[in-house]
Amino acid sequence: MLAEMRIQGLGVIDDATLEPHPGLTVLTGETGAGKTMVVTGLTLLGGGRAEASRVSSANGRAMVEGRFAAGEPALRIAEEVGAEADDDGSLIAVRTVSTDGRSRAHLGGRSVPVGVLSRLSEAVLAVHGQNDQLRLLRPAEQRAVLDRYAGEAVAGPLGEYRSVRERWREAAAELIERRDGARRLAQEADLLRHGLTEIEAVNPQPGEDTALVEEARRLAAADDLRSAAGGARMAVAGGDGESEDMPGALGLLGEARRLLGGSGDPALERLEPRLAEVSVLLGDVAGELTGYLDTLDADPERLQTVLARQAELRALTRKYAADTDGVLRWAEQARERLAGLDISDEAIAALQARRDELATELAKHAEAVSAAREEAAGRLAEAVTAELAGLAMPSARLLVDLARKELDAEAARRGPDGEGLRLAGTWVAAGPDGVDEVELRLVPHANSPGVPLHKGASGGELSRVMLALEVVLADADPVPTMVFDEVDAGVGGRAAVEIGRRLATLAISHQVIVVTHLAQVAAYADRHVVVDKRAAVDEDSGGNGRVRSRVRTLSEADRVVELARMLAGLDDTSTGRAHAEELLSTATTEKASARKKVKGRRN
Repeated sequence: MLAEMRIQGLGVIDDATLEPHPGLTVLTGETGAGKTMVVTGLTLLGGGRAEASRVSSANGRAMVEGRFAAGEPALRIAEEVGAEADDDGSLIAVRTVSTDGRSRAHLGGRSVPVGVLSRLSEAVLAVHGQNDQLRLLRPAEQRAVLDRYAGEAVAGPLGEYRSVRERWREAAAELIERRDGARRLAQEADLLRHGLTEIEAVNPQPGEDTALVEEARRLAAADDLRSAAGGARMAVAGGDGESEDMPGALGLLGEARRLLGGSGDPALERLEPRLAEVSVLLGDVAGELTGYLDTLDADPERLQTVLARQAELRALTRKYAADTDGVLRWAEQARERLAGLDISDEAIAALQARRDELATELAKHAEAVSAAREEAAGRLAEAVTAELAGLAMPSARLLVDLARKELDAEAARRGPDGEGLRLAGTWVAAGPDGVDEVELRLVPHANSPGVPLHKGASGGELSRVMLALEVVLADADPVPTMVFDEVDAGVGGRAAVEIGRRLATLAISHQVIVVTHLAQVAAYADRHVVVDKRAAVDEDSGGNGRVRSRVRTLSEADRVVELARMLAGLDDTSTGRAHAEELLSTATTEKASARKKVKGRRN
């Protein structure tokens, strides 16, 4: 959970520190005071988009620092990127944004990509705002909500479905390629066979081109090389018996050894073995020079043969690779490609059978996913409906409908060659998330028809549906900290009180941070934080004042004043304060009762 957050230079906030309660923390303040900047800071810590317009021009740079009491998933992410946790196990994340829009991220004292903060956010933080309500209108998001509620019951078969679907699509794509691209594939096969024929006719050997270059160089310079090698051999080994006036190094060493060995002086005799070692080395060199001279060939015909062979290899390297080793690799790859270009009727029939076999298996997994969703849909609808009753919508019901997208005539004609899967005699679209389309429908009043959320739900109703969903999904959500940005928009009166109760209930199992403008919600807070405006003197502008904001935690007495202001702007009247005290007392009693009930259920 979030233990502490510091904001500097963000919007109207120069420098502020927020220490959320492990339970329910509410942020209040007048419009324009900067409550949204707190949520913006949390969004930045979660790897959200950085906007230069949010950076205070007076500071030149915005910085948000958060300290998280991290669990195992967050610590694993930190370990992957080399970040270090503090001694108490907490992780410090930092995000900075400059006025030119550049952004930097740090985790555990280490510079990291912003994407790492996004991954961390998925493990520790969930920010819900009015944009999330808009996302809830999308069919894909509604399906995700149902799957999240169902948990492993859907995740297991859906994982198997996706695995089989990938293989099914690969088989279908290969079948289309072979069947519809037969002419192109036949041309490709002819080119590959022609290339292999050329290569096999030349029969290049690994490294042959390099060896021929060296041999051609020796053959072209055979006379010079023979003269050099012969002169060196004579200098080392001496003449061949006919020129005794050129004893060579070995002969001179032999004479030196004889003189030292027969000197009778121990000091000289000790040098003789060292000369013997030198003699052995020179003998080896002489032998290698003799062998080199024996293999040195000055045959002009051999040189022409080598040059002709080089020309053959160059013809291959111009077409297929930079050297003979590359040509051999091309040939190997060509053989493998040819083996996969079987476009015979037998090969196509086998591939079609494989595709149909996978389609049958895929249909079974799709049915399993649908069955698990159908079962979870009833439970989700019942649970959310119960929550809506407690949110001042006693006659409202949530319906979770499942349907399958049937393919039109053209798509059905393509059948398995496209995304079509035949289920119960009907062609349906088999997408990556299964064959089901999920629609959440709201029945706002008794005897009224169910209306899709995107068509009939008002802002207040949508807020309450989303909150009801979050309460129901709380046990299925591993994220420890939830942030709600004006989730009570468009709500008032009795419904506002019920929203406060639900948020307090959610805060029993999660850390909840709420930005609200309703006193009925704020009264349920375990910690009440207010963002208020204050005048600041800007010395650089000649002492002119500029309006900035501060973040402060309220005492119990200050809470009464703030709640009275929120109720009707009556913070300075006894009536307003009495109303606020009553609201606060009632909320405190109900929170204690709710915690006792939850504790009893757990025991």
